[in-house]
Amino acid sequence: MSDAARPDLPTGLVAFVKRDCPTCELVAPVLEVLAAGQTLTVYTQDDPEFPAGLDPIDDTQLECSWRHGIEVVPTLLRVEKGREIARAIGWHRGDWVELTGVSGLGHDLPELRPGCGSRSVDPDLALELAVRFGGSALQSRRVTLAPLEDEMEALFDRGWSDGLPLVPPTEKRVLAMLEGTKRAPDEIVAEVPPDLVPCTVEKVAINAVMAGCRSDYLPVVLAAVEAACTDAFNMHGLLATTMPTGPVIIVNGPIRRAIGMNFGRNVFGQGNRANLTIGRALQLVVRNMGGGRPGEVDRATFGNPGKLAFCFAEDEEGSPWTPLSTDLGAEPGQSTVTLFPGEGPRSIVDQLSRDPESLARSYAVNLRTLHHPKMVLAFDCLLAIGPEHARVFEEAGWSKEQLVARLHELLVIPKQELVRGAGGIAEGMPEDLPVPTLPKFRPGGILVVHCGGEAGLFSAMIGGWVTGEMGSQPVLREIRA
Repeated sequence: MSDAARPDLPTGLVAFVKRDCPTCELVAPVLEVLAAGQTLTVYTQDDPEFPAGLDPIDDTQLECSWRHGIEVVPTLLRVEKGREIARAIGWHRGDWVELTGVSGLGHDLPELRPGCGSRSVDPDLALELAVRFGGSALQSRRVTLAPLEDEMEALFDRGWSDGLPLVPPTEKRVLAMLEGTKRAPDEIVAEVPPDLVPCTVEKVAINAVMAGCRSDYLPVVLAAVEAACTDAFNMHGLLATTMPTGPVIIVNGPIRRAIGMNFGRNVFGQGNRANLTIGRALQLVVRNMGGGRPGEVDRATFGNPGKLAFCFAEDEEGSPWTPLSTDLGAEPGQSTVTLFPGEGPRSIVDQLSRDPESLARSYAVNLRTLHHPKMVLAFDCLLAIGPEHARVFEEAGWSKEQLVARLHELLVIPKQELVRGAGGIAEGMPEDLPVPTLPKFRPGGILVVHCGGEAGLFSAMIGGWVTGEMGSQPVLREIRA
């Protein structure tokens, strides 16, 4: 807290104590000695009568303790002209003698006794005190509800919801969320499209509260917001397209396990708080800060359920290959998010292939259908390989690079199958194509991630949006505390 936010203290010695502290009881006679020879002011946190005979000031509301950062009682301060110049914490005879200039203090007491936790830092009270006395700690506009207004309905009525109920972002909840990061609340995280509104850490925290996040998820949400607001990811274009795509968040590194993310069974489904609320928080930031609302800038013809929340972690420990993050340039062991502009997942079922060539061919015929069998080069794909399929490649010694290279080979398509009218289908490429074949995907357009449940010979593909200057690229960001 800045000095300007701290009220002046009386000049002289100032002590903070509470009766419910054995060390405070121990030093009460020492305080009597000090009061006899110097100006001493005592603030008491729990019993207005303690210590007896010293005319203590009642600080049971804890305002003075909170404003002066008292973490332990007893704490003894020396104050000059309203400002603290020295502090002794707990009871240590040498520290008290040095601070007061009085020799022989507490000669009959032990040399050292640790104090007790100040009530002003009690976990049950700390956030409440921060709200009560913090003043302008949060810069966001306060919204006052009418006495009969239901807070859940109020969030719907104000247009902040994605269609599901939100957690009301009270000051206490937002302050608790901000404890999840070391970044300053007023730090600008990004300019959020489409309106390009500057968005602070505090604003992201508010939306993370509404999404239902825990505070230890906040660094992941912040990294996802940073990635989404880059020119490379092109969030504005992703919103404005009529295609059913949105941001897909893939998390790598130690933070996956630290916050309990799902990378196994039902990895794309319901049931995991971290996966769902992190994905939802990003979408709420885009909606509430950037103005990316459905039916307005968001022009998706169909959309997909992943536009509510699509976030998952990679199963790095069970994978035979390097994680997606290192493929994209991250250091091994680094916690990252990768944003991919994707549609909903589509299952790839192959229960019989036991050799890698057969399984690669199964993947290829499915990947050929992405968006349309005749559409090539325009879209990337995120291929999510399940553990039982991954085992087929591992046992045959296939690397990830070998698999991707083979898929590109299998997905070179003859011109006569792609042109308009081929197969009796009007959709397709122009008939005057100057090349005999075209690849389904651009170089680097197939990304591979390992995840999913251990039982079942399944994988999944997540089709991307348009690549190139008018489209979106996958974007990697490190997760910072």
